[in-house]
Amino acid sequence: MKKEEINVCVLRVGGTNCDAETKQAFEELDVRARVVHLNEIIKQRNLLEYQALVLPGGFSYGDYVRGGAIWAKLLLAKLGKELKAFVDENRPILGICNGFQVLVEAGLLPGFEGASTYPEATLATNVPPGYNCRWISIKHENRGKCVFTCKIPRGKTLHVPVAHSEGRFLLPKEKEDRLLQRLYDNDQIVFRYCNKDGEPAKGRFPLNPNGSFHDIAGVCNPEGTIFGLMPHPERAFYWWQQPDWTRQDRVPESGDGRPILESLISYLENKS
Repeated sequence: MKKEEINVCVLRVGGTNCDAETKQAFEELDVRARVVHLNEIIKQRNLLEYQALVLPGGFSYGDYVRGGAIWAKLLLAKLGKELKAFVDENRPILGICNGFQVLVEAGLLPGFEGASTYPEATLATNVPPGYNCRWISIKHENRGKCVFTCKIPRGKTLHVPVAHSEGRFLLPKEKEDRLLQRLYDNDQIVFRYCNKDGEPAKGRFPLNPNGSFHDIAGVCNPEGTIFGLMPHPERAFYWWQQPDWTRQDRVPESGDGRPILESLISYLENKS
């Protein structure tokens, strides 16, 4: 597929943000991107006109009930058939922050046996509690399954921002060890929180900004085409967004979030 043929849908609802930044980042990569309200997609029934779907960050519908819960139920109720077709065709879906919460609430992540009718994990209230907005480090742990990190060497540490109140990734306590092993067996763990040298955060705040189990910052489905992460790659797209660029020996060519979006485009270019 040629770049000019790629159309990315950046979906929004009341309370989302970062949609404009996400659109601009994709346009910088020479593909077409459009911010579309959920109501328009429901009315037009044209989700399959897009090659990729992005659920951006924010606080959809005020994050009442739980983060992303209302948006997830609306997606399933109003676009369930189209969303299933999108997933079945291995069209990539990216959930950033609130979007990650939506994918978990919708049963699309972790997606051990495909889309689940109930959430298989949760993104709970931060520990320590409260809104946490800071730059953190994450280590790329994926062995090659995730299409969103195909241009990132395994073991590489990225410096990106987080901004959330409910980002603590948890698995059911009684199944925790078994499901963690399954995540590893399926190569579904993509990023883990770490220090600047790539050493595990081991749950320590602020290296792990929310208390996530096993320092998990992002996971993909078993096919690697659905990916959710709490950090914001679109807020670390340009070199001048890095908070420490003036202290570096050499000005970086881009921010550390750019390769995530570049990997998605590379996958679509190679997709028949």
